[in-house]
Amino acid sequence: MFTKTFAALIAAAVVLGAPTPPAPSETNILQFALSLEHLERAFYTGALAQYDAQAFADAGFPAWVRGRFTQISAHEQTHVDALTAALGDQAPQPCQYSFPYTDPRSFVALSFAIEGVGAAAYQGAAKFIDDKDTLGVAASILSVEERQVAWVSSAVLKQQPWDGPFETALTPTGAFSLASPFITSCPSSNPALPVTPLPALSISTSTPWPGSTIQLTFDNPDGANAAYAVWLNGLEAVYTPLDGNKQTTVPSGMRGTVYVGVTSNTQVPLTDASMVTGLAIVQMPFDSMAGAADNA
Repeated sequence: MFTKTFAALIAAAVVLGAPTPPAPSETNILQFALSLEHLERAFYTGALAQYDAQAFADAGFPAWVRGRFTQISAHEQTHVDALTAALGDQAPQPCQYSFPYTDPRSFVALSFAIEGVGAAAYQGAAKFIDDKDTLGVAASILSVEERQVAWVSSAVLKQQPWDGPFETALTPTGAFSLASPFITSCPSSNPALPVTPLPALSISTSTPWPGSTIQLTFDNPDGANAAYAVWLNGLEAVYTPLDGNKQTTVPSGMRGTVYVGVTSNTQVPLTDASMVTGLAIVQMPFDSMAGAADNA
């Protein structure tokens, strides 16, 4: 097991899918942000149109849960409007989406995942924004997204309000690998996004125990050397070797939401060229009610 701590390697900028020069422009980053906001807006408006207050009540949720989701939906529409205005005629249009929720409870669980990816994408993209006013707007949106994640996790799901003292940042390639399964088609006029498409990764359990062995499933059409699993949690990247059956051991010390991918090496900084797959999400939750011994 190999651990890379981002704080100790800050000069090397160890982030998932860090692009090689030239870096994406601010316009590219805003276009990517708007693409994610379009997805989030469609996610909430579609689910709220399908599940009324009675459906949430029948699923065991108090009335205020759907009310808050209605507010979150309005937030996402406002984000879409703001980014569209900023980009003008360079703004991408909404795509067609398909979300695998089947009831209010699966909608809530998926909301937690989607909001987390959106927040991590904003954090990872911040370093590409030079204009201070634009950065301020992005930081404001990021803060709201993080509050929404915390509310869904702690108030609704009764799990952790945060993962730890640091958030996990994802650059566009990592975030897109998690969002792209929900996109069925996009207008041909939309600009190309600053991402590298990667094969999908699935894992045998989404709630693994530290020390357990899990099975990873992915295609490797280019025959890349799939040597390691990388586990991203806060400012840490932990590498665990893959065996010949694409199995690996779950590391200890991970808490909350963890992003997992497959790499060919443990090179620093980690680049798209090292990534064999996109990301998958695993949850190592802890209760929202902290005890005296819980210092997370």
